[in-house]
Amino acid sequence: MPNRLADENSPYLLQHKDNPVDWHPWGDEALSKARREDKPIFLSIGYATCHWCHVMERESFEDEEAARVLNEHTVPVKVDREERPDLDGIYMRVCQMMTGRGGWPLSLFLTPEGKPFHAATYLPKTSRRGQWGLIDLTERLHEAWENERERVNEAAEEVASSLQEAAETPGGSDAVGEDALREAERQLRDQFDEERGGFGDAPKFPTPHHLLFLLRRAHRNRHRTDNDDEALRMAATRTLDAMRLGGVYDHVGYGFHRYSTDADWLLPHFEKMLYDQALLALAYLEAHEATGAERYAETAREILTYVLRDMTAPEGGFYSAEDADSEGEEGAFYVWTTGEVREVLDDEHAEAFLEAYNFREEGNYVEESTRERTGKNIPHLTKPLSELDDEHDGAFREKLEEARRRLFARREERERPARDDKILTDWNGLMLAAFARAGRVLDDSKYVDAAERAAGFLLDTMRGDQDDSANDRLLHRYRDGEAGLPANLDDYAFFVFGLTELYETTFEADYLREALELCDEATEKCWDDNEGGFFFTPKDGEALIARQKKLQDSALPSGNSVMLWNLVRLARLTGRPALDERAERLSAFAAPQVERVPSGFTGLLLGADLAHAPSREVVIAGPPDADDTRAMLDALNEEYLPHAARLFRPTGPGRPLRTGAPPPTSAPITPAKPRRRIRRR
Repeated sequence: MPNRLADENSPYLLQHKDNPVDWHPWGDEALSKARREDKPIFLSIGYATCHWCHVMERESFEDEEAARVLNEHTVPVKVDREERPDLDGIYMRVCQMMTGRGGWPLSLFLTPEGKPFHAATYLPKTSRRGQWGLIDLTERLHEAWENERERVNEAAEEVASSLQEAAETPGGSDAVGEDALREAERQLRDQFDEERGGFGDAPKFPTPHHLLFLLRRAHRNRHRTDNDDEALRMAATRTLDAMRLGGVYDHVGYGFHRYSTDADWLLPHFEKMLYDQALLALAYLEAHEATGAERYAETAREILTYVLRDMTAPEGGFYSAEDADSEGEEGAFYVWTTGEVREVLDDEHAEAFLEAYNFREEGNYVEESTRERTGKNIPHLTKPLSELDDEHDGAFREKLEEARRRLFARREERERPARDDKILTDWNGLMLAAFARAGRVLDDSKYVDAAERAAGFLLDTMRGDQDDSANDRLLHRYRDGEAGLPANLDDYAFFVFGLTELYETTFEADYLREALELCDEATEKCWDDNEGGFFFTPKDGEALIARQKKLQDSALPSGNSVMLWNLVRLARLTGRPALDERAERLSAFAAPQVERVPSGFTGLLLGADLAHAPSREVVIAGPPDADDTRAMLDALNEEYLPHAARLFRPTGPGRPLRTGAPPPTSAPITPAKPRRRIRRR
């Protein structure tokens, strides 16, 4: 019989609906049951495309013995981290505090009040090699719950108090300064892998906000007499090039995998996340603007091709992720034997592809846990395709492209990895920004169309009940015709970012008005009037054991980081002094943490860099359809101006197709009331 997860809408929770574990979704029913039965809660947090989540499910959650122990001694609760990033953020922080590490699946034991007293990540079914197994750990913690309750409660209270104290950390009095920007650049130089690109050792993550920060620093440094172009080299010619050549890139179907398990960018963790595609597309677009190199524009186009083909919903929004696993094996969809390639291609094309993409008869794919070769190959390059073309007959690249198309067609016949088809406002905001920027930089209307469809979908669908002012609020998740879950700070911050990018591409004033209104809504719901900074959850949200403020960037820039960028940028676009003042206060709140380890806050430093850069507003005025107006707009879009605010002032009779806000020297623009809806195109 299906358990209580059968009525949920999350793809991750639905994966577990037939487990013998008596799973509950997070909510009052589970917490009340734990209090009523005097049992701890076993909280398992994961997501639909998580490889080790699948492993733990197969080993334990589908196992009758493990399920019996969990059901007897705990109230088991499942949470999708992507639906509930508020819960995930709190309990991941707990895991890091208690164990010094984090990851998914996240496994915790809580009191019925939600206070944690034990935390771990992946647990095997039984103990092995010094690691607790799920059954043994649950039995041991049951004994402690029954016989050492006072000690358990003391530990839980101590953890909860530490979380609350961390959330109440006061900020500074002065905004983040130029010294922090220079120190972050220096620290990234120290961490830079000179040989292979990227920062640090294995596992190696793309961290696009590092790259965007370095590209901006290179632009700021370009007129200095001591400029050595090191920031540009670290970001572009080494790291972005190395990632595009490596196995972390899908050379057959395009798009980036989550991260590289080795230091060489060869062996990926094969899942594909929407936010990685968005942020990396932005990084490659900006590298193209900064260097003029066509290879970066080409990579951006390929990423967006993948998203339009495989990750775009009919409604116009973007799906969340694709799994690493298919046919019960990680990476099975993406790897090839030499025999499979020769079966699909004729001799000429096969030999060209096998040579260029570094195939071996014994395979180049080493299984992560056993370190044994599998006979399979991960396509990867050691030289850019343009260099390979020069070394051969000049038609080599064309030959490789024909081979790629044939292999892609054959790969489409394989069992596809599962796709997490929920649509998240925050990740969609980032993807919206990438398409809008691509439309502007690459002068391609299909990217603008994709951005406008996504913006229209989000504005029409993720705004709650527009006829009820009490429920007219931004929402977090959409799936199967249902939008729900109150928005968090990231939803506001990333969506505002995307709408602002779309305004600077289309000069449609309604996008700017919507961005301003959402920025004001985020302030009303999440801003801390006492200490400054934005809480992750709204003030009218669910009461949890702590209300966090996230500053440090991780795989994604934090919501506070992106809000700093938004506030500075919108202040320059609209001339609203209150936005500049709030940006200054947010920067001051963040300063003490940033100054300790600036390289951990490169997303936030993008906003600080914008605030410190010389202010430049470019206002173009003229009839929208006039040739000279279009020529000016085209010339503007060809320049790399990362610190400029772009505005358009239409002149002439009739209603223009693209209407801009007044320039900053005029009266500030304010949100329209009532809201003017932007319909899907």
